[in-house]
Amino acid sequence: MPEAQPAHHPAQEQDRQPGLRSEMEPKPRSEMRHYRAAGKLEGRAALITGGDSGIGRAVAIGFAKEGADVAIVYLDEHEDAASTKALVEEQGRRCITIAGDVGDEAFCKDAVARTVSALGKLDLLVNNAAEQHPQERLEDISTEQLERTFRTNILAMFYVTKAALAHLPNGAAIVNSTSVTAYRGSPHLIDYAATKGAIVAFTRSLAENLTERRIRVNAVAPGPVWTPLIPASFPAEHVAQFGEKTFLGRPAEPDEIAPSYVFLASDDAICMTGQVLHPNGGEIVGG
Repeated sequence: MPEAQPAHHPAQEQDRQPGLRSEMEPKPRSEMRHYRAAGKLEGRAALITGGDSGIGRAVAIGFAKEGADVAIVYLDEHEDAASTKALVEEQGRRCITIAGDVGDEAFCKDAVARTVSALGKLDLLVNNAAEQHPQERLEDISTEQLERTFRTNILAMFYVTKAALAHLPNGAAIVNSTSVTAYRGSPHLIDYAATKGAIVAFTRSLAENLTERRIRVNAVAPGPVWTPLIPASFPAEHVAQFGEKTFLGRPAEPDEIAPSYVFLASDDAICMTGQVLHPNGGEIVGG
């Protein structure tokens, strides 16, 4: 059994976004050390955006444990990406890392092309990259911030998925990262929550659109999760109380969220498309 994590984390914050795992205390559990695989993704190839740390890192390692080769797309957290690559390769799977801005459509096309060139094919796509910038009032959200958040969080999903569809075969799976904020809102993350709501609609609409091509499209809507995005987004005093109101009394660990992605990517979820899983620490959403 994994060791229990503390209900409260030390007050901390980072002055850059994306955040860095190396600067967090304690480090998030995102190495899937206790995950038991069953060959669910044997021989498949996956592209994961935001795969250097946090949920994306745990998903990459979980996919590798299940038998998939992995391409990790990230912005500029080179040390974190190299660490994740090494952990994927520990599982005997291939891994490539691709640095760049998913808000740039040309980069997204290139990332997909490099993935297919290196891994030989593409079967699984995880759209996970995101950013958030808390603001107290709507008036405090600049046009620059608004456009940047939408470009990274939802426009990038259009860019990457459009490029990937030229390669995804029948039986492929797409998994998108949304959030509990899509369902209950967030007074300090208005633009972020709006993008996450858009991701839910994107997931449901694309799932219907791709039914005849037998490509499943689902999403995961985590609640509070201990990832580098948290100290990179919030002041130290908020970080110290982050996630304490959940059923767990603490934020989830990435390792506790990643199995939802593995399930949706695998044939175990063959009857599921256009759906959202809610590993959110016990919050009731959607009625």
